[in-house]
Amino acid sequence: IPCESCMERDNKSTGETMAFLLLGFSELLCLWVLLFLIFLIVHLVTLAGNVMIFMVVVMEPSRPPMLFFLCQLSVIELCYTLVIVPKALLSLIVVDGSTISFIGCAAQMHLFVTLGGAECFLLVAMSYNRYVAICQPLHYVAVMSEGLCLRLAVACCLGGFAVALGLTVAVFRLPFCQSHHINHFFCDVPAVLHLACTQSYTPQLPLLAACVLLLLLPFLLILTSYLCIAAALLHVTSSAGRGKAFCTCISHLSITLLHYGCATFMYIRPKSSYSPARDKMVSLVYTNITPLLYPLIYSLRNEEIRGVIMKMLRRKKIAQLN
Repeated sequence: IPCESCMERDNKSTGETMAFLLLGFSELLCLWVLLFLIFLIVHLVTLAGNVMIFMVVVMEPSRPPMLFFLCQLSVIELCYTLVIVPKALLSLIVVDGSTISFIGCAAQMHLFVTLGGAECFLLVAMSYNRYVAICQPLHYVAVMSEGLCLRLAVACCLGGFAVALGLTVAVFRLPFCQSHHINHFFCDVPAVLHLACTQSYTPQLPLLAACVLLLLLPFLLILTSYLCIAAALLHVTSSAGRGKAFCTCISHLSITLLHYGCATFMYIRPKSSYSPARDKMVSLVYTNITPLLYPLIYSLRNEEIRGVIMKMLRRKKIAQLN
């Protein structure tokens, strides 16, 4: 955006004096009580759902790879909501918006992108797990060993951390305009980039590179996995077998479409199409609604999760009878 005076910052002045003002939903002050209650309830239900899946998986002695990945996904979603939602709730209580320091804003962006990136890579690992289970069932146990699952989980986190670090450093090295009002409820990348004192598209290049690494490449890998699965299912003569194999993929496909749909809409677009009001609405979906839906999708559609829950309920019933 055009800007008459930009702040050339050194590390000392940035860390100690510079701050941003998160405007949040300042245009909806008349509805702040209703919005606060809705966000709080959704946040608590999301935490409860993901904690339930985490506890169910941890208490299960034998954990197949899919349950291991679901446990990591639940942890990511727990951290994801804890990074964003408390500050969003605070922005509803404070009338003039909540202040966040330069370091705090950078840390929030870095954690947000790290967790989002780790989830993108984790969805790839989960699709690979489905591919091996359906296309190479006789080698599944040998291929998807506990060691490989652990290495995939660590790689997902490290990959998200590395990409997020590069993106955050590139964004916060930009000169920002004197107005540090972020028209958002957290330090999202497009909202912070909107404050940069430049008319060129150069600041968009790190975001574009991050989108390629976190969205495009993982999506292509997931697409390749499901194309191989579809090709394998064509050779299955039994319709019941095809239906059972397809049902094991529905929950993963649903979450993949939710995650990549929102992320693609938010980040893969030109700077000229930036709209604060629309971005906040979409951000509400992928920071509040999708983490709420994940436990519901997996508890209702995933046979392994349902089986573990039923086993726990039977154990509890037997213990009560004894």
